[in-house]
Amino acid sequence: MALIESQSDAIICINETLMDDELRSILEKLENEKDKEIFGLVCKRWLHLQSTERKKLAARAGPHMLSKMAARFTRLVELDLSQSTSRSFYPGVTDSDLSVIANGFKCLRVLSLHNCKGITDVGMLAIGNGLSLLQSLDVSYCRKLTDKGLSAVAEGCHDLHVLHLAGCRFVTDGSLKSLSKNCRNLEQLGLLGCSNITDIGLISLANGCQQIKFLDISKCSNVGDAGVSSISKASSSCLKTLKLLDCYKIGDESILSLATSCKDLETLIIGGCRDISDMSIKSLASECKKDLKNLRMDWCLNISDSSLSCILDQCRNLESLDIGCCEWVTDAAFQVIGTGEIGLSLKVLKVSNCPKITVTGIAILLDKCNYLEYLDVRSCPHITKGGCDEAGLQFPEYLKVNFTGNVVEPDVFL
Repeated sequence: MALIESQSDAIICINETLMDDELRSILEKLENEKDKEIFGLVCKRWLHLQSTERKKLAARAGPHMLSKMAARFTRLVELDLSQSTSRSFYPGVTDSDLSVIANGFKCLRVLSLHNCKGITDVGMLAIGNGLSLLQSLDVSYCRKLTDKGLSAVAEGCHDLHVLHLAGCRFVTDGSLKSLSKNCRNLEQLGLLGCSNITDIGLISLANGCQQIKFLDISKCSNVGDAGVSSISKASSSCLKTLKLLDCYKIGDESILSLATSCKDLETLIIGGCRDISDMSIKSLASECKKDLKNLRMDWCLNISDSSLSCILDQCRNLESLDIGCCEWVTDAAFQVIGTGEIGLSLKVLKVSNCPKITVTGIAILLDKCNYLEYLDVRSCPHITKGGCDEAGLQFPEYLKVNFTGNVVEPDVFL
């Protein structure tokens, strides 16, 4: 029992003096999670208060333990039951677990079930019926889920802001139609690898969800210009991040639509979109120059010096750029760096497999890009460690140069 000594030398018990609300006020002032845990070790009453005030929890537990947790952590807002691909456990999260969660954690706003491969539409139905306050759900790589379960979530969780469905291969346009109808506040949607999504689904999504800030439709091979253009127009004032990696049907029309509508775009990934040409990239550089920070366009085989020069000249806040395998790019593209009044903010540059870039181009980069932290020159036949040394190039200590693949890459484009 916690005791304090007053000025009159009388022993006073804190638990007899302070009410629950006052103890909660003390707990709220503890910023360190370890200190909050220690608070709960004082006595059973303090443990109960600490438990009921806990907002976040990551756990691995079956139905029996989840029921106990629900009784203890009554105000839990965020629950993470994700499984690691390398350290998953059997049987993992099941539909029975989701039923317990839906009935026991009524205050839940954020639920992560990433890589929980055992759950099915039955579990999603329980979530939709029980967690009406849910705002964020991650069921990436839960490969048994279909439109039936995800539509149940959309119909029951109208305040959904974030939904990640990467690797859910059975998801089709039906899920997007349900989101459009029921989740008008949706801001983030991850559909990486959902290859059954088409333009019809994206057009439907755009009709109802017009506050999209983040959209990942990478490797959705059935998506084309019509779907992307509908999203860019509908969410023109909101869209910050768009990922279109290996969307082979995407062409200049999508990029021109982004340039026209989404002036505040910050991150664009179009790697593998081989039909995109200099014409649309120049327009993007001109219209989105203020906020564009990350641009990945490796394997855009029609890109040349003319559009890259526009990017480097106009997008002065650009921090990360990937032009790997753009075989037409030469040293001439870098000549514009440093000619503007404001210096370039470039920190990450990947030029791997660019056969026409030489040590001369790297020298320009070193001279003009003072913030560069990572440079990828793998498989560039004219750029080797020995060649750079022979040319007298001096790489700053903080700059990591990847010549052979033995340097850890930054994850800015993930």
